[in-house]
Amino acid sequence: MPDLPMTVRADGLPERVTIYEVGPRDGLQNEQAIVPVAVKAEFVRRLVAAGLPIVEATSFVHPRWVPQLADAAELMTELGDEGRDLPVLVPNERGLDRALELGLRHVAIFGSATETFATKNLNRTFDEQFAMFEPTVARAREAGLDVRAYVSMCFGDPWEGAVPIEQVVTAGTRLLDLGAGQLSLGDTIGVATAGHVTALVAAFAEAGVGTDRLAMHFHDTYGQALANTFSALQAGITTFDASAGGLGGCPYAKSATGNLATEDLVWMLTGLGIEHGVDLDAVVATSTWMAAQLGRPSPSAVVRALGSAG
Repeated sequence: MPDLPMTVRADGLPERVTIYEVGPRDGLQNEQAIVPVAVKAEFVRRLVAAGLPIVEATSFVHPRWVPQLADAAELMTELGDEGRDLPVLVPNERGLDRALELGLRHVAIFGSATETFATKNLNRTFDEQFAMFEPTVARAREAGLDVRAYVSMCFGDPWEGAVPIEQVVTAGTRLLDLGAGQLSLGDTIGVATAGHVTALVAAFAEAGVGTDRLAMHFHDTYGQALANTFSALQAGITTFDASAGGLGGCPYAKSATGNLATEDLVWMLTGLGIEHGVDLDAVVATSTWMAAQLGRPSPSAVVRALGSAG
């Protein structure tokens, strides 16, 4: 729709944010069906063409755990030179080896803020996970790679319930101390609320971690993702993970529904006058196309609205 949304600036918000697109990895890893490599490659290319500055392509995790991404090496080979700067998830040194063999330049590790999820997701205790990540991060940095760290269950855990803020800060700072350049704080089951977001960012600040090193990864299980995003913007966060069409969840946490939809985030940022560099129409078209590939409608409110309008 031309001239919509109207742009109305709000005081105290960043001038520009970075959208870290996770649809091809975090979105597709939760699908029941196996998406063909050619479709995945087209999905990635369309997202890059839409202006998304970072598109996380896949995960080099063992295919037994995430069979949907068993074709990670094939996908990155298909993408060729255009895939070299796209980040990939590497859970351990074996995953890093595969990324290095393909000449990739950006990797991410995935930790947990809770004991139970560390055990279920990583087969390690809370403390053991850091020892597992240490050689992976060290080798990646020595090879000149950029390393991002995710920490999951930052706002609540389906087995443990409430997660103390200081426990999240401990997990996050330990991942950063290993050598990660950025830390993405995950609301894995979508239970965060706006005040909780503010408190967590403030706690990291007290621990010496500024907003320039933090990103937010919200899920919309309880419809709070945009409210939480606004709270994070007010706190100074300028990097947000999002998934085109709202795809995704977490295969290890059954209550985790879709990620914050890229289109919903772009609509809100546009209305706030915050620069993001993303072509909304192109992302909507991409998500509509991918929904057709998956055989079901997109859960994104903006995709539904603009699709109906079109």
